[in-house]
Amino acid sequence: MSTNTVWQKSSFSDPGAQCVEIADHNGGILIRESDDPDVVTTTTRAKFAAFVAGVKAGEFDHFAH
Repeated sequence: MSTNTVWQKSSFSDPGAQCVEIADHNGGILIRESDDPDVVTTTTRAKFAAFVAGVKAGEFDHFAH
């Protein structure tokens, strides 16, 4: 990960709130929480796409309550 990594968060996030951020890195995906930016998880594009499909399908809605 380089210092010029471009992190992105959802436009649904509160600008001052703690949120999950993602970044593209060497063909994979980096994931971190904005309140703990030194802890970074990596995953593949395929796994991230599967997760996003599950979110869109409502499979994780019960975690948001």
